[in-house]
Amino acid sequence: MSSSKAGGEPSARGSTSSDRQKEKARLSRTSQILWHAHQNDASAVRKLLQEDRSLVNARDYDNRTPLHVASLHGWIDVATCLLEFGADVNSQDRWRNTPLADAEGAKKHKMIELLKSYGGLSYGQNGSHFEPKPVPPPLPNKCDWEVDPSELDFSNSNIIGKGSFGEILRASWRGTPVAVKRILPSLSDDRLVIQDFRHEVNLLVKLRHPNVVQFLGAVTDKKPLMLITEYLRGGDLHQYLKEKNGLNSSAAINFALDIARGMAYLHNEPNVIIHRDLKPRNVLLVNTSADHLKVGDFGLSKLIKVQNSHDVYKMTGETGSYRYMAPEVFKHRKYDKKVDVFSFAMILYEMIEGEPPFSNHEPYEAAKLVADGHRPNFRSKSFLPELRE
Repeated sequence: MSSSKAGGEPSARGSTSSDRQKEKARLSRTSQILWHAHQNDASAVRKLLQEDRSLVNARDYDNRTPLHVASLHGWIDVATCLLEFGADVNSQDRWRNTPLADAEGAKKHKMIELLKSYGGLSYGQNGSHFEPKPVPPPLPNKCDWEVDPSELDFSNSNIIGKGSFGEILRASWRGTPVAVKRILPSLSDDRLVIQDFRHEVNLLVKLRHPNVVQFLGAVTDKKPLMLITEYLRGGDLHQYLKEKNGLNSSAAINFALDIARGMAYLHNEPNVIIHRDLKPRNVLLVNTSADHLKVGDFGLSKLIKVQNSHDVYKMTGETGSYRYMAPEVFKHRKYDKKVDVFSFAMILYEMIEGEPPFSNHEPYEAAKLVADGHRPNFRSKSFLPELRE
């Protein structure tokens, strides 16, 4: 009996190891089909489905299927391929959105027709590209977003950003590339650092919009503290503008619209979120083709509830980066969400001019000039006259 039992144990362990390998391969293929759907690569999607038909309804960390991804972006060829392979046209994601709800929110009219022809129904609280939606009030259960750090794979990671409190690394979580903000171990016991970290988590967990960086989870029960968001391959707007030396009017307007949509969502009443540090480094490009931007880094953001749109929030102090700072913040006066509008205007100026506002001055001096009533001059010949206003 004992001999037979002992002989059976390695087999069980071997089976477990094999299962893990299969699961890892499955996660990799899931990541691939979602990525190809996002990139509008119908032939790559078809090839994966021919190899494994079950991938047609694969789901990411937010329960979104390849059809959700294709519907949001209006990729007709990808959606047609998925539907031909039997994709569930009415699958619902974490927020109960169906692919048709995503297509309607993004105003992808041809996609809407296609999905309806396959019996698509519109359900869910979709966050539209064009209309700001209320911040969902209920805070998800901690168990929904607390991540076991052992699930994070840093074997091929690289640092993509650094700050005074920690670093941001590219890593892998359940087969999906992610960005991980990791607090320095030496600061993980600092009361104020922990307070700021939890504040950022509590903000991000409420947000979902196509122009806001998506929060995925956090490590709060173990050290070091970590915050996990989607990984955006295109880098930040600061580096992009530095390489391009300015944008033409069309590109600048498209970029501005993406930023404005994200900020309109954050500013939507009654749950107003003031970013307070809107600048090119905190605006991220989804991919290297630079066709989609998202607002990120909410470390200095503030969530407040307002009774009416004319409320002035009782906040003062120099919060944010000097070069993009609104005058009322620099002067330590009461301010509201308009401080983000000012920062947005400075970013728009930089996109058109190819250089930061008051670039020949140090950041503090630039903020002081603005506070004294000065504004940077437009020199570019390519901008539309309306943008001067």
